[in-house]
Amino acid sequence: MSRSLSGKVALVTGAARGIGRATALRLAADGAAVVVNYRANKAAATEVQRAIAAHGGEAAIIRADVTKLDEIDALFEAASSRFGRLDILVNNAGVGGRSAFSTTEEAAYDSLFAITKGVFFTLKAGLTHVEDGGRIVSISTGLTRGWASGAAAYAGSKAAIEQFSRALSKEAGPRQITVNAILPGVIETDMTAGMAEEVRSAARSQTSFSRLGQPRDIADVVAFLASDDARWITGQMIVVNGGSTP
Repeated sequence: MSRSLSGKVALVTGAARGIGRATALRLAADGAAVVVNYRANKAAATEVQRAIAAHGGEAAIIRADVTKLDEIDALFEAASSRFGRLDILVNNAGVGGRSAFSTTEEAAYDSLFAITKGVFFTLKAGLTHVEDGGRIVSISTGLTRGWASGAAAYAGSKAAIEQFSRALSKEAGPRQITVNAILPGVIETDMTAGMAEEVRSAARSQTSFSRLGQPRDIADVVAFLASDDARWITGQMIVVNGGSTP
């Protein structure tokens, strides 16, 4: 495995499971020290830390709920205190949930957009803490490119993150910081485990490879965007969905 990120420090939000876990492991494999952020599942975060250490990497687990602005500030301060710098920020924290307009309650809507607010202020903190020449990557969803029934609130909350990324790429550009977002298709995670089999089958059939995505499929693209090879890519919304068609 390449050690192209040796000497770098990465902060991955929502890193205890799924895409966040795979991303933390991949960035560590490439040589970065990793801050494994989690909100509730300390045991899972600790397992990620141990997996990184078992392969000779360095990681710290830091609890923070990114829907709470004071905890965002504390997260970045703790990361800086632990490692002395920050080069890569990956916004992965999120919640799932699809429902029709007719059945979407205010509480569910607010839960989705609380994450969106958290991403905005995590990006703001990242702009302050990420070193010149650093990398910022946010995880959106391929649903922002379609017209899926029941996806209005979820896709809408993610679409805002894409606009945040575009605008921030201009503001961060003078410091040579790249800012991009990844738009995954359906990925095998805890968030999608409860899908009905007919929905999973349909999602598989829409890809070019007749399978659902795996967390590492996204983590590998994050690693590329975090590397020097991606220095000329910024402000981009990168669809990573195995050729899935709407």
